[in-house]
Parts: sequence; structure tokens; C-alpha cells
Amino acid sequence: MHQPIQWQEWGAEAFAAAKRDNKPMLLDIGAVWCHWCHVMDRESYDDPEIAAIVNQHFIAVKVDRDERPDIDSRYQAAVQAVSGQGGWPLTAFLTPDGKPFYGGTYFPPSDGYGRPSFRRVLRSIANAYAEKNGEVMDQAKMVESAIAQAESFAGKDGRVSEGVITAIQTSAFRMFDPQNGGFGQAPKFPHPSALDLLIERYARKSKSPLLAQKDAREMGHPPRSGGDDLGNLIITTLSHMANGGVYDQLAGGFHRYSVDERWVVPHFEKMCYDNSELLKNYVHGYQATGREFYAGVARDIVRWMDEWLSDRERGGFYASQDADINMDDDGDYFTWTLEETRAVLTEDEAQVAALHYDINEVGEMHHNPAKNVLYVRASVEELAGRLKLTTEAVTGLLESAKKKMYAARLLRPTPYIDKTVYVGWNGLCVSAYLEAAKVLGLGEARRFALRSLDRVLGQGWKAQGLEKTGAGESPADTRAGVLLHVVAYSDPAAALREVAGLLEDYAFTVLACLDAYEATADLSYFKFAREIADAMISRFYDATSGGFFDSEPGAEGQNLGVLATRRKPLQDSPTPAGNPMAAIALMRLHHYTGDAGYRDKAEQTLETFAGVAGEFGIFAATYGIAVAHLLEGAVQVVVIADDKDAEATNQLQAAAVADFSFGKTVLRVSTNQAVGENLPPVLAATIPGLPGLGAGKSFAVLCSGSTCQPPVFDAVELRRGLEAAAQRS
Repeated sequence: MHQPIQWQEWGAEAFAAAKRDNKPMLLDIGAVWCHWCHVMDRESYDDPEIAAIVNQHFIAVKVDRDERPDIDSRYQAAVQAVSGQGGWPLTAFLTPDGKPFYGGTYFPPSDGYGRPSFRRVLRSIANAYAEKNGEVMDQAKMVESAIAQAESFAGKDGRVSEGVITAIQTSAFRMFDPQNGGFGQAPKFPHPSALDLLIERYARKSKSPLLAQKDAREMGHPPRSGGDDLGNLIITTLSHMANGGVYDQLAGGFHRYSVDERWVVPHFEKMCYDNSELLKNYVHGYQATGREFYAGVARDIVRWMDEWLSDRERGGFYASQDADINMDDDGDYFTWTLEETRAVLTEDEAQVAALHYDINEVGEMHHNPAKNVLYVRASVEELAGRLKLTTEAVTGLLESAKKKMYAARLLRPTPYIDKTVYVGWNGLCVSAYLEAAKVLGLGEARRFALRSLDRVLGQGWKAQGLEKTGAGESPADTRAGVLLHVVAYSDPAAALREVAGLLEDYAFTVLACLDAYEATADLSYFKFAREIADAMISRFYDATSGGFFDSEPGAEGQNLGVLATRRKPLQDSPTPAGNPMAAIALMRLHHYTGDAGYRDKAEQTLETFAGVAGEFGIFAATYGIAVAHLLEGAVQVVVIADDKDAEATNQLQAAAVADFSFGKTVLRVSTNQAVGENLPPVLAATIPGLPGLGAGKSFAVLCSGSTCQPPVFDAVELRRGLEAAAQRS
């Protein structure tokens, strides 16, 4: 960055300079992928006049929200308390000790957009700090109190019940857009955790009409069979999103959100964590509905991530792809004029593509009205009828057009790829890839996910001889292992700063390790999961009030700004919230270890928020998923694979993974692995003694707690057993 602003990094030196010079601090929090951050950089921070004001009157500090979400979350709460605004860029004004007293998001260089000019804001803040310092300090105290209040869940505990799942479903139906799918109005975000919860409820109710009618009564709906209402919500949402411009129709993968309610015009940046969670949605949507279209979307998400967000050489998922090439365009890389379309296609291809994707002389982009966002306006069947062609002919022309248009797009300047490898986001991507690989049979996705996890564990996890004391019963100490937040930066020349991992890094990585164990039966992944979970408890768990803090407390006197404010994340924003993800991880560990300490801490964590979680509606969806894990019976399907009976093994495996359920895990173990030293404690006590081991036949067992049912040798019988288990839970 070559701006005239004298930027400093967040740290003790910047705060010391502010106190020494008695200057307020200007805190700019942005992100590599953030369009309006780039706009404000160019319009304001590159301006010599504005830079002179900033350098004279402020200590300027720049923070990357992806690298320091702990800083971002606290100052977001502060600015929302002051102005009612939130998002990026976040522009906050702080006292020399880092207490916020004023802020906003984007400020234009001149008065406009209903906002004061940045010049006027800077001069007003500088004058107020100099001439009304007492009022500024009082305001800072009020804001600090508001932050503490917003982040406190004291007195909000209660008994965990399925009522919160009903409340989330009610919220989803209330916000549901029946015409376009999704929740709420523009701008529209996907809410993948909410979708996953609803898809799983639909899958259960499709198997259990009685359960569907029970939930309908609780939500005040007339009873209907088979989860019809949920099915309509899920299918409408998944289909409209995948057919919209928010989905990249040529390359695959989703943009961050839609600026309109129809999912047509997106904000064009593409995030790894959005795509990981949406990948799971479409895999689970395929399982719940049987629609091959959703499986195809899932494969295309993997295709895009493989091509653009993957370090194919070393393993690891990159963070994001930017929206723009420069400040003068708005998604030009992704959009098309009719002339551009005709230039790369035959006449027949162009006709079909233009009708299918609604490519016209006038498109949707305000900065360049000739630019069109590609979205599905007319189906293959509609086009076939209109053009008097067979569906096969239309499909062939569309496939040819897509390939040519994508090849032409690749010749355009490509938006920047942030190649930073974040530990927590990689955990999400690993889990999503392994889920897709399991259900869709994607061998290469499985291999890359495991290689990526191996890299994260090799470079990001530093075991420090943690002594086993049960489920993390020891207080935080230096023996607990340490997980980093970043294992590689986008700039290969940049020095690697060892940023401490946050709660979500630990929770997401534990879950990725458990998923990897279930994908491979390699006990080392289970051991990593347990070690990292114990470190998570040691470093973040609140043994007094329950729940997990998002970050470790700093040493005395080392909490800069408002970092001393303790946070227990409950809401999904936009990644799954740390507390319910930690609870899910501990519940899954409990099922493998039998260690009651894990279950107790999971339950105490959920109890911490039980009194208020339902009020957050779909924004507490991961909490609802965690409640399902806690209250509903867990079933472990163990497929014992004999080398001489491969066909039966594959049939049993397919039956085991066919349906989607939170409480079901599937583990495939070869006969020579079915010994105590190769299994987690609970399975080690049951699997080695099963009748039928070594008889030359593959079979499956359904296990719950410390007991397993008799072996099942037939895939149809296994499906019946799983359906019966689902009815009981």
C-alpha cells in the first residue's frame, strides 16, 4: 500500500503514540475482498488533502477483519451502538486508549449518499476531541458499556429444549420469500446454517409423518404429511439460488450475496466459507430430495474451488476471490454484453445462451447498462418448445456455449485471489469436501481435503505435551497445545505473523479432524481431534458460567482497546457461531470416548444461551443444530469391510450414507483395523468382539452409546434399521 496516510498496525506502538501525542485514533477495518473498502481507499485515503488531515490530527490504524475477527467483532458492536450501522469498511474513532466514541462505515469524499463527507467528519471529530474532550470521554464510556451489554449473556441461561428448533423454524417460515426463495428482502444472504437445519428436519419428517404433524401443531400450522411446507421452502430456495446470478453460471461457486430479492445481481466477491457451507447445503439437499440438479451444483462448487481456491501443490484452501479488477468496474469479469456473447459463440449457440441467461442489449449493471449478469431465465424445456428443438439439442448448444464463454472469460484480467490459508475456514472447507466426497463419491475431493487438513495440522498446530486429565478439566496452562489462526499469507514474501487461533479455529478444526477420522478410520485424526478439543476447553471454556469465550484473555495490561471485553459468540455471522460448533464437537467426541466431561460441557454451553437463543431466529441456526445433536439419539454405523467381499462393502456403505441426519456417523473399518488399539474407546469396547469378524463377509452394525445391534449383512436390511433408528430418535 502506497497511500499518503501514515498507517500503523494494530499494536502497542500505535496506542503508545496516541497517548504520547494525545491524539484520537482512526481505526479502519476492511478486507481484501471488500469493494467499498477499495472505493474508500481510492477516494479518501489516497487523497493528499484528506491524508494531511488524518496525519495531523489522528493516529491511523488499519486492520484486516479476516486476520483479526476478534478486533472486528468488538468494534462492529461499538459502531452499531453509536450509529446503527455495521459492515465494511468500518470507520471508527477511538480515544488514545482505544475506546470508541464515534464511527460509521463508508464515508464519501464529498457530501452525498445521505452521508457527510469524510473531510467534514475528520475535522468535526478532531475539533470535538480538542474542544469537548470531556463529552468525548463520556461518550466513549457509554459505548464501552453498550458493547459489554451486547456481548453479555449473564442471566440468559435456561434449560435446553427442542423448543428452540421450533422457534428457528417459525422464524424461517416468517421470513421466507415464497416467490424467490431465501429469507427476507434485499440484500439477500443465503444463511446456510439455517438451510442445513431445515433440510435435516425435512429429511426426518419425510421418514416420519407423525413427527411432521407434531411440529406443525407446535408452530401453529394445520397438520400436513411429510414436511410439505419445509420441502417447498428448501426446494424453492436451493433452486432459485442455483439458477440466479448469485451463482456463477459458468465456473460454479457462489458470490457472497444478492443485492436484489430475486438472487440476480450479486456482490461479486466469492468466499471460501460461503462456498463450503453451501456445498453442504446442496449435498444434503440432494440426499433429502433426490434431485440430481443439487448434486450437480455441489460438484460444480467443488470444481470452482479446485480451480481457484486450492493450493494444489501443498494442500490448503485459499480465502477468497475479489469482485473487481479495479475501481472502475463492478463485476465486469463475470458479466457479459450481448456483443461479447455473440463474438465468441455461433449464431445458434448465441441464440440459446441469450434466451437461457437473459442476455440483452440492456442488462442489470448500473455502471455499464450493456452488462448482463448470467442467470437462468428460461429452462431447457421452455427453450426447446420455443425454438422447436429437442431438449438434447438445446442442452448440447448450452454446454458448448458455456465452455466457450468460460474459455473467453479466462482471457480477461482475473480478480485477485487472496491466497491466505486461514485455519478455521480450512476446517470448514475440509469438512464440506469430505461430506461431498462421501455422498457423491468424489475421490479426488477426499484426497485434497485430507492433504489440506494435514497441512493445517502440520503447520498450524503446536502440541505442547498436554497431560490427559479427562475432558479438559485442567485450567488453562502452558502445557495445552496451541492452534494458529493463519498458516500462510497471500504474499509469499510476507513474514508469517503468529496470530493466535480463536475459538472458531479450534472448533472447526476439531470437527474437520473427526470428519477425517470417519473418512479414513485413521486413528491419528481422532487423536488430533481430542488433543485440540482439550486445548480448546483449557483456553476458552468459562468454568464459572459455562460457554466458550471467542479469544483467550490477554495478560494483565496487554488487552488493547476493547479487547478486554469478553465475548461468547452465539449468532452465525456469516460463519457458524463458535459456541454451538464447539458444543457439537464435544458431543461427537463424547460418542467416541464415553467421557461424560465432554457431554457435560456441551450441555452447559448450550444452557448458557438457552434463555434467549430462540429470539435470534435463523441467526441462531447452528445453535439449533447443536441442540439436535444433544437431545436426539446418535447412531454410529460401522461398516466392517472384508477384502474378499468388496461388492457387499460398497452396497452397505451406500446404504449407510444415503440419508442425511445430524445424529448419524458412518465409519468404514477393514477387518484388520477392527482391533482395540485401532479404535476410539467406545468402539474399542464393542467392535473387536462382534460375531462374524474374520468370516470372510462384510457387514454393518448400528451402535448407540456403548451397545451395538447384531451385524447386518444386507444393504436393504441396513436401510430398514436406520429408518427404525430415526423413528426412535
